[in-house]
Parts: sequence; C-alpha cells; structure tokens
Amino acid sequence: MVEKTDGSSILPAQNLLFLIRESCRSLGISSLNRRIGICEALLTENPPIDVAILGQFKAGKSSFLNGFLGKEILPTGVIPVTTVITRLQYGPQERAIVVLFDGSRLDAPLDQLVAFISEAGNPGNAKNVEMVDVETPLLEDYPGLRLVDTPGLGSVFKAHMKTAQDWLPEVGAAIVAVSSDRPLSGDDLELLRELARHTPNVILLLTKVDLLTPEQRTEVVRFLEGALERELGRKYPIFLYSTRIDTERYNRRIAMEILTKLSLRRDLEFRNILRHKVRSLTLACVGYLEIAREIAVRNDRDRDEIRGRILDEKLSLTAIQEDLMLIARENSRQTRTYIMQHLGRLQTLLQERIAEELRLDLFWWRGNLWRLTRRYEEWLTMKMSAEMDRISRIERSHFFGTLIKAHDGFARSLSSFRALLGQNIESALGVKLAEADWRIEVAEPSRPDVGFIRVFDFHFDLLWFLIPMVLFRGLFERHFLDLVPRVVEMNLSRLGAQWEGRINAVIEAMRRQAATYVSEELATIEALLAGGDGKTAEIERWIKELKVRLAEQD
Repeated sequence: MVEKTDGSSILPAQNLLFLIRESCRSLGISSLNRRIGICEALLTENPPIDVAILGQFKAGKSSFLNGFLGKEILPTGVIPVTTVITRLQYGPQERAIVVLFDGSRLDAPLDQLVAFISEAGNPGNAKNVEMVDVETPLLEDYPGLRLVDTPGLGSVFKAHMKTAQDWLPEVGAAIVAVSSDRPLSGDDLELLRELARHTPNVILLLTKVDLLTPEQRTEVVRFLEGALERELGRKYPIFLYSTRIDTERYNRRIAMEILTKLSLRRDLEFRNILRHKVRSLTLACVGYLEIAREIAVRNDRDRDEIRGRILDEKLSLTAIQEDLMLIARENSRQTRTYIMQHLGRLQTLLQERIAEELRLDLFWWRGNLWRLTRRYEEWLTMKMSAEMDRISRIERSHFFGTLIKAHDGFARSLSSFRALLGQNIESALGVKLAEADWRIEVAEPSRPDVGFIRVFDFHFDLLWFLIPMVLFRGLFERHFLDLVPRVVEMNLSRLGAQWEGRINAVIEAMRRQAATYVSEELATIEALLAGGDGKTAEIERWIKELKVRLAEQD
C-alpha cells in the first residue's frame, strides 16, 4: 500500500492548481483542461509512480520488461505487438485485471494476456480494452512503483483511446528505449523534448546492444551523449541493455540506480514529479495570461486593431476549414485508385493459386449437379472469405497511402495555423503563444467482410435430374474453373470499395478533429480578446501570484 503524502508538502501545488483553474475558467482558456485534470488526480488519488517504458515500435520495450522480470509475461514478436497500455506492479498472486472502456473489469490468467494486449490476439483493439493491470510477486522489491509497457510510437494509427502519446502527461518517470540498430531518430528527440514537460526523471535505454561490439557500444553512447546535449541542451543517463548477453548485470544496474532509488524515496520522488508537472502547467497558464494582460491594458479602439492584427484574413476560420476540406477531398478521391493498384498486383497470382487448389479438390467431389454446385459454392465462399481476410490482415498497411497523406496534410495545416497565430500574437502583443498538445488521432479502419456471386445466372442445377453427370461433368468442372477469375476480381473490387469507405470515413473524422482544434483555439483567443475588460488588475494579480508561488516551489 502506498503511503499518503504529507498534506503540507502538497499544499503549494493545490494552491497553484486552484489559481490556474480559476484564471482559466474566468478567461475561457480551455487548452489546459486535461493537464489540470491530471495534476488534480495525482493530488487526490496519490497513485503509484508510473515508470513508463516508451519508444518507437520494435525498440524492445516488452522484451526489456520480460528480461528484467526474468519471466515472459508480456507478448513479444517479430512485428509490432503491444496495442494496449499494460501496467505491472507488486501483488502477492500473479493475476491480470483487464479494464474495458465501458468501465467493466475481468480477471485473466497471465498466459492469456496475448488475447487482450497484442495485435494478433486483439487486432485493432476490437475487444475495447482500455488498460491491463498486472500484479506479480516479481516486483516485491519495488513498492509504490508501476512499470508501464506502452504501444510503440512512430505509427500514424491509434488503436485505442489511450495510446502512448495520449498517455504522456500521466508519466511519472520515463525510460525511453532506443534500439541499437536504429539509434536516436527525430521522433526519439521529439519524444524526449515532450517528456521534459511532464517529468524530471527521463532515462535513455539503449537496447539490443548484443548487435554491437564493445567498441561500437562506446561509439554509439558517445554519439548519443553528443547528440542529446547538442539537440536538447541537457544530459541524460544512458543505460545499456540486452536480453541475450550480460542481462543479469544490466538488470542489477537498472534495479540499483533507477527502480530501487525511486521506490525507497517514493514520497519525495512523487512530490518532485507533481511539482514538475505543476510547474510546466503554470508556465503555460502564465503564457496565456500574459496575452490576456496585454489585451486588457489596451482601450477599445486598440483592441479592435489588435484583433485585426492577430486574427487577420489568413486566420479566417472559414478559409482554414475550406483548406482542410480540400485536403480531405483530394485524398479521398485517390483512395480507391491507390487501393486497387495494389490489389491488382495480387490478382493474377491469387487466381492461379485458387484455380490450382480447386482443380485438385474437384477430383474428390461426388454427386449430381445440384450437390456439386452447392459444394463448389461452399468451397469458393470459404476460400474467398479466407483470402480476403488474409489480404485485409497482411496487406492493409499498403492501403493507407491516402490516409497517411491526409494525416500529414492536416498536421501541416495545423502547424502552419499555429505558427502564424503565434507570430501575429508576438508581433501585436510582444508575448509568445503558450504551447499546446495538438495531435490528430487516427482510428485504424476495421477490416471489411467479403462477398460472393452465384455460380449460374440461371439455376441449371435445379434440373440436375435431367443432366447425366457421366457425360457432362467435365464441362461443368471447366465452367467452375472459368468462374474463378471473375470471382476473384469481383471480391477484390468489393474489398477495395469497402476499404475505400472505411479509409475515407477516417479521413473525414480527422478533418473534423482538425477543424475543432482550430475553432477552439480561435474561440480561446476571441475570449481573451473580449474577456479582459475591467480585469487588468485581476489578471496582473493572477500572473504575479502564480509566479510567486512558482518561485516558492523552487
């Protein structure tokens, strides 16, 4: 059981949060609501410290946790596996608690975790799993901590509501896994930069070091140290790891220098993490308040001029929405063509393979024409169902070209909007626009079903009693084989149409999401422009008090 933190030690954070929420509510600042909620939850719930294992997909996060625990608890594989956030903490008995989005919970044996948290067992998170909590005696030495396995970053898709990126504000301490075979990408740097806003405890874990010679390890560590200091302006502790060589030695260092220290000093570390989150939130709030103050001190004539300078014609909501509509429309138009180009490359081989399998199976079929036709329809239905499902499952990443292009287009549009708005605010008021957590979330399209056509346009098989199969069986078998290309083409076309519908629906959902971001941000700025009347002294008081309390925390 985690001990309750001394109430006096969290009072400054409570006071800061009260001021932040009061000022944001008064001025209509909604951009910070989620971060405020997370900090308030930490204060009231006092949960274990979440030590999150983060990084790009296939960086070895689940393998590291299994290696550290000395037991294969989490599923691993040669393709990206983890789809659901999984939290591990001490418990006297091994068990897993699966939490669904509807709030229900169910117990599951550890050997069945793959059915809930892996892409193979729970594709696209079809079972609506929000999170899985694992209890194990193997973490007895680390009370007050939870180790958190997260889905890999670097993918455009969002398999459920709590992806690794959405979960970043909740991180207590972070171990960022970077694979030795692809050390330190731009995405890794961006992740480290964002984590600095949410936790003071960030460690770099260089995984799969067995792929490197001792000299290469030294060279890679030296490269990482230089790149991190050059790009991010700070040093990070770097730990080596491998599940194949020297695992015990690596485990001992991680246990002693990271987890044991966090666990033994849990209350102090918790206060430091909370203080860090509140400090970052306070600075963001002060940024918005400074915009409001600069607006409030101007008279009505100046305020109209400022509104015109900030919200110029380039930042027209109508114009931006039209731009987003254009991005969605142009990409949606290309979706079917893009999909069918890929499916077309599969068609001939698929036709040949199915025809060959049918030719071999036909030899063993017996009965009159009616029975033969029913057998053929059942066989082809099962075969096409399996093939279309296989193609959807294995080839689906090749269908997402327009979805990825649309996502990038929306992201660029939002980035340009944000940059222009920030420039206008700085030019008009001399203050910078506060940072915002804008991310376009993508729900991966579900796999469609498959269709089938009838064997005959006219029901010849109903006249089976008039047709001697001894004479005509060969003719009908050739007819069955001749139908295969048509059936394959029809099902591939239908599969393409169904994928088109699903992908274009996601593109439209992204467009609405991007439009909502823009609308809410413009509404916030409008609220700041209109809401400062007579509040100059109050805004000044908020800024001064927030800065004073922030200094007291330091």
